[in-house]
Amino acid sequence: MNKKLLILLIIGLLCLSPVAAANWNSFAGGIDHNAFREESSDFVTNLWTFNMESPVHSSPAIYGDYIYVVSSEGILKAIDMETGEEEWDLNLESPTNSSPIVHKNILYIGCEDGLKAINLYSHKIIWDYDCDNVDSTPCYYEDVIYFGCDDGHLYGVDEDGNLDFNMKLGDELKSSPIVVDDTIYIGSTNGKMYSIGTDKTKNWEFTTGDAILSSPAYANETILFGSNDGSIYCLNESEGDLAWKVDLSDKVISSPTVDEHDNNVFIGSNEGNLTCLDIRDGTIKWSHYTGDKVVTTPALKDKLVAFGSNNGYLYVLNKYTGAEEFTYNPGTILFNSAITSSPVINGNSLFFGDDSGNIYSLNINKYEVPGSTQMYFSIAVLIIVIIVAVVAVRKIKGRK
Repeated sequence: MNKKLLILLIIGLLCLSPVAAANWNSFAGGIDHNAFREESSDFVTNLWTFNMESPVHSSPAIYGDYIYVVSSEGILKAIDMETGEEEWDLNLESPTNSSPIVHKNILYIGCEDGLKAINLYSHKIIWDYDCDNVDSTPCYYEDVIYFGCDDGHLYGVDEDGNLDFNMKLGDELKSSPIVVDDTIYIGSTNGKMYSIGTDKTKNWEFTTGDAILSSPAYANETILFGSNDGSIYCLNESEGDLAWKVDLSDKVISSPTVDEHDNNVFIGSNEGNLTCLDIRDGTIKWSHYTGDKVVTTPALKDKLVAFGSNNGYLYVLNKYTGAEEFTYNPGTILFNSAITSSPVINGNSLFFGDDSGNIYSLNINKYEVPGSTQMYFSIAVLIIVIIVAVVAVRKIKGRK
């Protein structure tokens, strides 16, 4: 009887353990950048706002019942997705613009002083790999964590933090790599997209007209990415030949999100548009103008595509037509903060951060949003303006 109880207890602990959680192995969760995870059956979508106390440029990672978010000052927070309450935090003691990834209870994050690995059970840094600034979001592939560095090197370290891969590519590697079938794809500020075998063989390189900050995405045996020369590119994965390119009129820092089922690729540009193109030939299907730069990478759920703009609005569009389903402005116009943190979606819950330092939880299915923390300030400003106007009018009338 005691053995049965012990077995049941072990099974119960395993069920509660985040070991069973789906891994978040690369920027936006995968090589398609969809940034979507199915929710657990008992998860309730709630609306909340959480303040990180400094700007949030990186995108959250979803793992188990939590999102993991890092502020620009290097404070890591584990936030309960359902309640919006902080579970724990950790000072990384280094600024960062990289986004975290999580694999089997270990979180990896690039920082100004290199790559760090954090154990989600102990909440401690278990190792760090010292190198120059790492803006590149790492990618986990077959027990190796690959990432680019400002020193121009593409690195790969094993799960113990030991160097497994090192190749000098040139200039700064701020683009986040993806790995497909033992091949690493990464862009550089020298304007080149590289295809590198995990066996350290350089397959090909393709030169664009300016720096590549965008992370490549993979679909239909092609590599898609944006360049600061204002174009989105689609290359054949095997030889690096150009399949098509489309001019989007301004820098493309946003990373593409692909929807292979409908042959769509979605990408933002500094012109202020989110554009939907046909993966097969680059035909523009629609473009939605926001009025300010779109540097975020869109997230997909069913018929919806979500992204943020530097104008302070989060947009949720119909992915087939580009029509607005709903928008959310947490700054209530007067206190707008740029949204450079790319959204992620867990079931019906959408999460994103902004430059005000807040993280927001929305219900993307019911189009419900949390009340704005800036609304009270906006109302106070409005009251002050009204009072000043009334006083001014009375003074003018008194002089007549």
